[in-house]
Amino acid sequence: MTEARIAPDNPSHWERPLRARLMEADESALAEIYDKYASFVFGLALRVIGDRTAAEDVSQDVFMSIWESPSSFDPDRGSLRTWLGTLTHRRAVDYVRREEARRRRAQRAANSRDDSAASVDDEATSSVVANRVRGVLDILPDDQRIAIQIAYFGGKTYREVARVLGIPEGTAKSRLRLGLRRLAEALEPEGLAQWA
Repeated sequence: MTEARIAPDNPSHWERPLRARLMEADESALAEIYDKYASFVFGLALRVIGDRTAAEDVSQDVFMSIWESPSSFDPDRGSLRTWLGTLTHRRAVDYVRREEARRRRAQRAANSRDDSAASVDDEATSSVVANRVRGVLDILPDDQRIAIQIAYFGGKTYREVARVLGIPEGTAKSRLRLGLRRLAEALEPEGLAQWA
């Protein structure tokens, strides 16, 4: 019976002893792996991520993984190159996902700040306008002033204003329209007519 010979180009021929050296914490074994595969690992990470600095970080992480856990590579399951490629791809994709999640969180936070600032601005403007409108209401005849107060400050429709005051709906509409026109004329010089 003849013994099967391992071809010299068979990766497992040199990968098994290399793995054994890594398991013994032989730094020269890591240096050999790095010399042989650093450009492959970096290139793959760069293609996935698209950022040189991030690709360098992922590459470093991949080589640290093999140093810290050499038993995770099994020459019987595949070549070292394949294992490094798979590990690099996973780490690079994880990096991209983390960055995308971070970007979405930052965007949500920025939108929230914008919404809060706009909300505060709107509230302040509404308060100033409401105070100014209340002040100008005094120039209106009583019937128009009361109708507007019920409608706008009481949150009532013109039909509800008519019911509250015991007047026809057309009369309520007319009082509101005339009162709003006078308010707009009074507030126009202040640039607040669109609020009336």
